[in-house]
Amino acid sequence: MALNVLGGDLEPCSMNPRTGWFRDGCCNTGGNDHGVHTVCAVVTDEFLTFSAEVGNDLATPRPEFGFPGLKDGDQWCLCADRWAEALEAGKAPKVVLAATHARTLDWCDLDDLRRFAIDDNS
Repeated sequence: MALNVLGGDLEPCSMNPRTGWFRDGCCNTGGNDHGVHTVCAVVTDEFLTFSAEVGNDLATPRPEFGFPGLKDGDQWCLCADRWAEALEAGKAPKVVLAATHARTLDWCDLDDLRRFAIDDNS
C-alpha cells in the first residue's frame, strides 16, 4: 500500500472524474509516470486558467483519451512540479493530504501543502 504525505495509507482522490496516472482513482505513481501525478488537488477556475497558460489545458474534454475535462471543484491528481509551479505563481489549488502520495515531498514542502489542505487536522 502506498503512503500519503502524512505517513498514512494513501486514500482515493476521485472516481468521478476518475483520476490518477493509472486511472485507479488514487494518486499512485510508477516508473513510467514521468510527470509524477501525486498531488490530490481540488482544482479551481483560477488554477485551470493558469495551467492552460503554461501549456497544460485540463479544462477541455478529450474524449479520444477518455478525459472529460475538469471544472472548478473537481479533484484531480496533479503533477507535483506543476503544483509547486502554481504555488510559486500564487495559483495553487487546495489539496487533500490523505490522498496526496508521499513522493510529492520530493518536490513540495509539507508545510506548503498543509497551508492549502482541506483535510489537515494537525
